[in-house]
Amino acid sequence: MRRAVTAARSRMKAEQREWLIRTLKVRFEQNMHRHAGAVWVDVHGRLQGSPDKLKSLLEMERTGGEPDVIGTPDDGGACLFCDCAAESPQGRRSLCYDAEALASRKENKPENNVIDTAAAMGVSLLTEAQYRRLQEFGEFDTKTSSWVATPPDIRKLGGALFGDRRYGKVFVYHNGAQSYYAARGFRGSVSV
Repeated sequence: MRRAVTAARSRMKAEQREWLIRTLKVRFEQNMHRHAGAVWVDVHGRLQGSPDKLKSLLEMERTGGEPDVIGTPDDGGACLFCDCAAESPQGRRSLCYDAEALASRKENKPENNVIDTAAAMGVSLLTEAQYRRLQEFGEFDTKTSSWVATPPDIRKLGGALFGDRRYGKVFVYHNGAQSYYAARGFRGSVSV
């Protein structure tokens, strides 16, 4: 999967860029509550000057993430794009947490792992704080769950964290890092 992601990122054509920017603009305009204070013309200018970030956003879109700007631009004007699909992105599910977890599975190995897939896409895995912040902009993962960046002390003991929304509340839980489920993927972010 990593080769496929890397190959797709390196072949972004002009029509793909135009399609992606149109898609992002429509989503941006339809969800102003996610980014009060951000202005499309500024976001568009930053996108035009960031071809590598556009490739990452294309991968986020291609795998079902529906990226959008969340929050306000930082002091330097950078905007944070995050996967805003209602459920964990379909094209990034059934993955264990990292390469070590994948290597530890003797049977029924998943295709890949979250950490390597995110790196190949050029995105960062959401932290617990970012995941909780995302949930302030809507109700995400009401039927699925998403892996989140796991602190080294938890990972060292074999665990990994994931979050979801149930019963009107956001929960962050733990699982063995080698686990994977058809309803668990991961959400990424990229700063542009």
